[in-house]
Amino acid sequence: MANPPTPCLAVVMPVFNEGATVGRVLRRVLDRPEVQEVIVVDDGSTDGTIAAVREVAARDPRVRPCQHAKNQGKGAALRTGFRQVTAPITIVQDADLEYDPSDYPQMIQPILDGHAAVVFGSRFIGAGPHRVLYFWHYQGNRFLTLLSNMLTDLNLTDMETCFKAFRKDVVERLEIRENRFGVEPEVTARVAKMGVPIYEVSISYFGRTYAEGKKIGWRDGVRAIWCILRYNAPLRGFRG
Repeated sequence: MANPPTPCLAVVMPVFNEGATVGRVLRRVLDRPEVQEVIVVDDGSTDGTIAAVREVAARDPRVRPCQHAKNQGKGAALRTGFRQVTAPITIVQDADLEYDPSDYPQMIQPILDGHAAVVFGSRFIGAGPHRVLYFWHYQGNRFLTLLSNMLTDLNLTDMETCFKAFRKDVVERLEIRENRFGVEPEVTARVAKMGVPIYEVSISYFGRTYAEGKKIGWRDGVRAIWCILRYNAPLRGFRG
């Protein structure tokens, strides 16, 4: 019988008005034997999210709640969370039910094997379950990934994925400037410029509808295009 994995993973979870799901997500995360610490950054929620997080933290010392006085965005929450990481590997976990913590093993294995410094979890490859949702969101993701790949010279299939895992030295070098959803193309551009080995693995995806709480919209897509151009710009004065 194989030995259980040694805890080696920091989970950074940005949350905003996810009181209905954050408790369930935290329980799933804490059930994973790889998890060493969970840094939850409440980004100015007004629905009791932080109370739900503190309730879980009172029972499990691995959970470390943080709180922004006002909503600043996912990028700002990640900036706060990354500064507190102590584990050798970090993964980003949204506080909804779209991404499954049971995918952690395949996300971190390329790092544990010494092959990767960064791992992207792709919703668009492999045989895992994927909820069927919005056609134009899918096409938008494909376009943004293509544009990003053209400028980073990577061959990713899902640049906008939430599931990104990082070796600790990469987290320490990341300088995040974007406050909102532009953080995804920004981080992709920054790790591409680092020249570290990047891998991609298949993950499952249980997407939400807008009625169920999905927050990203077309304005975030426009911002993503701007961020792809900005953070990949070759001119010194235009770089982020």
